[in-house]
Amino acid sequence: MKVHFIAIGGSVMHQLALALHKKGYQVTGSDDEIFEPALGNLRQAGILPAVMGWFPEKIHAGLDAVILGMHAKADNPELIRARELNLSIYSFPEYIYQESIHKTRVVVGGSHGKTTTTAMIMHVLRQAGKDFDYLVGARLDGFDQSVRITDAPILVAEGDEYPASVIEKRPKFHFLFPQIAIITGIAWDHINVFPTFDIYLEQFTIFIDKIDAGGLLIYNESDPVLKELVTRHARTDIRYQPYGIPEHSISNGATTVTIEGQQNTLRVFGDHNLLNLHAAWYACEELGVDAAAFVKAIAGFSGAAKRLELMAKNEQTAVYRDFAHAPSKVKATIDAVKQQYPERTLIGVLELHTYSSLNEQFMDQYKGAMEKADKAVVYYSNHALELKRLPPLNASTISAGFGKPGLVVMNNRESLMQWLQEQQYGNSNLLLMSSGNYDGADMLTFAKNIVD
Repeated sequence: MKVHFIAIGGSVMHQLALALHKKGYQVTGSDDEIFEPALGNLRQAGILPAVMGWFPEKIHAGLDAVILGMHAKADNPELIRARELNLSIYSFPEYIYQESIHKTRVVVGGSHGKTTTTAMIMHVLRQAGKDFDYLVGARLDGFDQSVRITDAPILVAEGDEYPASVIEKRPKFHFLFPQIAIITGIAWDHINVFPTFDIYLEQFTIFIDKIDAGGLLIYNESDPVLKELVTRHARTDIRYQPYGIPEHSISNGATTVTIEGQQNTLRVFGDHNLLNLHAAWYACEELGVDAAAFVKAIAGFSGAAKRLELMAKNEQTAVYRDFAHAPSKVKATIDAVKQQYPERTLIGVLELHTYSSLNEQFMDQYKGAMEKADKAVVYYSNHALELKRLPPLNASTISAGFGKPGLVVMNNRESLMQWLQEQQYGNSNLLLMSSGNYDGADMLTFAKNIVD
């Protein structure tokens, strides 16, 4: 197979390129800029483009597939050439499906918890000795890549609702056609793509319609929006498995879970992770894993990168970072830390970094999201607003949207770091929530310093 990637340097695109290269395919690609870690990964595999830029001469009739990344524009000269030659052009998820037509496909969709639920399934299947391919949106311990494509009989995939490519505007998870589907919950996000909640909600109706006949939908019945959708849009040719928070207990900062009489202590915590775990259990059960094997395996799951990831701790203080940015994710993460450590002061710092979170029309969606933080900060960067071509954002708009008494709003990195250094961290936890990097602030060093 000869496969060419347009925009090979993307975080997930280059992982697929590496996976196909390992499978023995002839892989070529182009991009106008490639950064680490993609740069080093592609160079080590010997498939880094020799020169940056777009070269229509790389596109020829002998290619079996052209895979188009999100970074490529509609007027990309390589894309134009591929269309002229009437080549098979795929978005990332469309190509993943082509490689998994004959596999059992597990697809995890939802507004939150997708990465962790996918990672839990992967962790358990590996411990159970199952052979499987995967697609996941974060770094996981024990897995060299975030994409694996082989001849394995199972595919476990995180199903993103963002558009598939510049020429395919439908969500990625509409192209994977699962036999086992999970929906973790529905909370409006991606306002730049789905300007109303109804439009966003419709994408999940379509996702349900994409499940293979005879398949299984595992859904979070504690989410009222999702439960109502499933009730209203019930299919008679698929099976339904609702789930909620499983039986568990919390003692001395540790959570013990019980599944079908099997019990073990977890390394992760929080209601949202218990929900993710329960969804993962039903998927793994469908794939032939029994409760004893599942509970034994899930006890060793330490989480995905930047999903309630422990940065540093001592006897009185723990510092966590989380990818949380959407309102439902922020609330779930804050609630989890407060529930696990109810006697500790919780200092929550949220960076607004995505298009939705920086949009004043979306701000009221955050109402109550930081309610359980004892001290709360919202930080945003003027540079991020400029990159997303959004107008200036006023602190008063943010404060009104969050409705959190005593909320501190700032948009200067030095002021943020000074505020953090002034806090007392005895008998306290610090929770850093962002899909960005606080304008380059070295939070890892700061975390280690306050616990030393």
